Amino acid sequence: MRKILKLISILFVLSFNIVVFAGEIDATNEANLSESLKLGKTKAEQICSACHGIDGIAASGGNSPMVPNLSGQNKDYLAMKLKEYKTNKIEHPQMSMIAQMLTEEDISNVSEWYSSIKVEVFDPNKVLVTPGN
Repeated sequence: MRKILKLISILFVLSFNIVVFAGEIDATNEANLSESLKLGKTKAEQICSACHGIDGIAASGGNSPMVPNLSGQNKDYLAMKLKEYKTNKIEHPQMSMIAQMLTEEDISNVSEWYSSIKVEVFDPNKVLVTPGN
């Protein structure tokens, strides 16, 4: 009887963990990524990461308040902005040129990649950073 109870408790814990983490993918293992995520990640590494980072955090090339973080943004929003840069509806020296190099499929895949990155939000009543960081 004790073994059965122990087995039931182990199965409960395992099933709980599966439910909690069911929406997450281990992106470090390429085999876990859909084809569109793989393509989006590859294109982001080739073109976007110099300024926006592969993880969507603008911490390199641009490293300025003018270079937005992309991680966790809505996929449709990212795609719309890239299309606006591509058609010069929004004119920006670098982004317009870069967006014109992207196909419609590239735009969709890159937007999916950055929108799929999990963002951790902190309660400002508990965790703050010093201004300027």
